[in-house]
Order: sequence, then structure tokens, then C-alpha cells
Amino acid sequence: MKKFIGLIGLGYWGKNHLRNLNELDVLHTACDVNKSILKQFSSTYNNVNFTDSIIDILNNPEIKAIIISTPAATHYEIAKKALLSKKDVLVEKPLALTVKEGEELINIAEKESRVLMVGHILHYHPAVKKLKELIFTGQLGKIQYIYSNRLNIGKLRVEENILWSFAPHDISLILSIVGEQPVKVLAAGGAYLNEGIFDTTITTLEFKNNVRAHIFVSWLHPYKEQKLVIVGSKAMAVFDDVSKEKLFIYPHKIEWKNGKIPIAQKSDFHIVPIDNGEPLKLELQHFIECVLERKKPITDGQEGLSVLKILDIAETFIAKKTEVQGQTTLPSKIYVHESSYVDNNVTIGKGTKIWHYSHILSGSTIGSDCIIGQNVMIGPDVKIGNRCKIQNNVSIYKGVTLEDGVFCGPSCVFTNVYNPR
Repeated sequence: MKKFIGLIGLGYWGKNHLRNLNELDVLHTACDVNKSILKQFSSTYNNVNFTDSIIDILNNPEIKAIIISTPAATHYEIAKKALLSKKDVLVEKPLALTVKEGEELINIAEKESRVLMVGHILHYHPAVKKLKELIFTGQLGKIQYIYSNRLNIGKLRVEENILWSFAPHDISLILSIVGEQPVKVLAAGGAYLNEGIFDTTITTLEFKNNVRAHIFVSWLHPYKEQKLVIVGSKAMAVFDDVSKEKLFIYPHKIEWKNGKIPIAQKSDFHIVPIDNGEPLKLELQHFIECVLERKKPITDGQEGLSVLKILDIAETFIAKKTEVQGQTTLPSKIYVHESSYVDNNVTIGKGTKIWHYSHILSGSTIGSDCIIGQNVMIGPDVKIGNRCKIQNNVSIYKGVTLEDGVFCGPSCVFTNVYNPR
């Protein structure tokens, strides 16, 4: 097989593409504007052509496909030029920095009959493939809740914030697990090093099947952590990409005492065996297969666009919330966690505490000395009495009234449908 792939970008992640493409014996030419980097790699990879000009790759008829591993701000421009030059494209995440740009790239790829793939690498990880198998065969039961932590100290960036740098992988994977787009996206973030560039963000996704997910990303964390947790009705799964053993099953169960008091029945975890394979190499092999056999990639342009839309909503929400918090003050004797959001026209009594990732919608009233747990949605136009305790993952929909002293167990749902079908 002739070498037919061009690689643009040999920096932080591009060097890993270079190594794998060379091992797969498909790399024709590698490009970087930094001549010292070219000099360094040309002595190691003497069977690869190197250039500091993107035009050399775009105009070379022997190069049929291009991999883009450059800063995110350049993805759209380079990918557009490559597609218009009749090249198939694998672009690292994110696909682009705006939804409009992402849609344009997809339209060009369709018009030119080109393969457009996004580097959402977790889809090709052997542990993730096994995790999806466990989910889709029902071994975890009904999916109830998903959360991911992608944390580290550095690599700090100034051209993009942590949301765009870390979160695309987890958003992409959660969407594929749930199998649908979220009906609501909430987000909160903090910028501590550079004004306007968020160093930590928490994004919450709510789906119409009552599944919720949150994604915590940070490059200001004392140690590296990359975990995805799936909570199902039969068992819980943990994908830990930092540990030697990657996939764990915890067959914990919840028993109900007297039909109303939840009691956790803990069980020992077990390690799930997975196939060997470097995720990046598996991703590249999939791209090569799609180019040679004209297949649709697992993580194609449309999949990348769905992630882009959520990133756009989350960033807009963070910016809006930052602005609102700068103008609005809540009574000093209540507590609302920074990851939660309280709409305008909401009344909250003194002594009430609202914990992580909750949303209180407009027109709602919450009495005094209430405790609102994590991932609770209340409203709009809901009335909560005094001294109520609402535990995690509860949903209370429009028009519902709870009187004083009501206790709501985990994950219960109050609707305003009096005669359900």
C-alpha cells in the first residue's frame, strides 16, 4: 500500500499521530511551521517527508487524506482548505469553534464526497467498547445517571478554555451512550488564571428519558484523574483511564425497606477484562479503513457537530450566568451552590440550602429551612413548603405544590398530570 496520508501539526498531540502513522506505514508527509520541530523529527523518521508549508500537502496528488492536529482555532480554516482540495480529513477535537463553521465543513464534505472524521478518541478505546457492550446488552440495567471527571494540572492554554480543551471527549461519549441529544444544558465555570478563560467547568446534561449527566473538567487539579461513572438500576460501572485496570463493575443494589426507605446493599467490585490496543492507533486504523473503503466514520462530522452544539450552549450559559451573578444578590441566610442555577422571579426562604447542579425555574417558591439535594429540578411555578427535604435527582414539574415537612426520596418525580394514560 502506497503512503497516502499527510499530517499537519507535530506539537503536543501531533507527535503521537506521527509515531502511530509511521508504524502503520501510511504517512507520506508531515508538516509543522516550527522548523526546529521539523529538524528534530526528520532525524528520527528518515522515511517520512517533512515540510513547513501546508500548501505542499494540499497540492500533492499522492496525498489522499489529511490529519489535522493543530490548535483548535485553526481547525476550521485548515479543514476547509483540505476538503476543497479533495482530501479526506480527520480533524482533532473540536471540529471547529462555532456551530456555523462546523455546519459549513459538513456541507463541503458532502458536496465533495469526502470523509470527514473528528478525533473523539474515547469511542475507539477498548475499555469503552466493552463498557458500551455491557450497557447495550442490559447488564447495568436502566441507565440513571452518568458523570465524568477529567482533571489534571496543566497543560494550561490561552487560546481556548478548559471546556473546549477537555470536555468534548466526555460529551461525545455520553451522547453515544444515551443515544439522544439533551433537552437541557446547564454549566458553571471559574476563571482564576486569565480573565475570561475558564480553568474549571461543570456541565450538566438532562435527557428526556430522565437520565442526567455531569462533566467536571479542570486543568487546576493536584493530580490526574480521568473517570467515567455509569449508574444503572442493576449495577454501576467505572471507566478509569488512569489506572492499570481500566474497567470495573460494582454490582451495588438499592433495596427498599417498607417500600419507602432506600437502603444501599454494597457488593465487591470486579475487574472487566478488555482487549489490548492503543486508542489512538485504533482510531487511525478506523480512519484509514473509512478512506480506503469509503465508509462513514463512527465519529463523523455530524457527531462532531452535535458535540459542538452542546459546547456552544454550555459556554453561552456560563457567560450569561457570570453576568447575572454580577448583578443579582440572594438573601445572605440561604445557600446556593455555585453549580446550581436559580432563575429570576424565584422566592427562597431563609435557612434553605440548595446543593450541586440543581435548577430552580422561574415563578417557583421555596419555603424556609429546606434542603434541596443534587441534580434537582424544580419548576416553573412550583410551591415548596417549609422544612422540606428533597433528595438527589428529584424532578418537580410545573404547578406542583408540596406542603410543609415533605420528604422526597431519591429520583422521585412529581408531575402535573392528574389522569395519566
